Amino acid sequence: MAARQRVASGSPYEAAIGFSRAVRVGDRVIVAGTAPVWPDGSCPDDVEAQARRCFEVIAGALAEAGASLADVVRTRMFIVSSSDAAVVGAVHGELFSATRPAATMVVVAGLLDPRWKVEVEAEALVNPWPGGGRCP
Repeated sequence: MAARQRVASGSPYEAAIGFSRAVRVGDRVIVAGTAPVWPDGSCPDDVEAQARRCFEVIAGALAEAGASLADVVRTRMFIVSSSDAAVVGAVHGELFSATRPAATMVVVAGLLDPRWKVEVEAEALVNPWPGGGRCP
């Protein structure tokens, strides 16, 4: 079995719930549901700022695990209002226009913190191609 690398982000929920921000096993990096929270616990009200913050945290976790947004092959976006879909989708599109991962956006009744309008998960593959190169 491949070694497991855990990445922590310092979220108080990690210890309380018992999860890692990201886990890398072999070439696969899985980033947990990521909320739009700043280190001081604050959260922007604007949904675009929230989406950008989610992807910023994800990018940091990926980097710590030896990956990047360019390695992402799957995203899941959870939003609490369908009226936010275009804005969250535009941020996703800006960040992933070149790689175009498989993506899902789901409207949910609510997220863990009522301030959150969006939460994002990501999965990446690092050097999945023969010879260790990135996909073309």
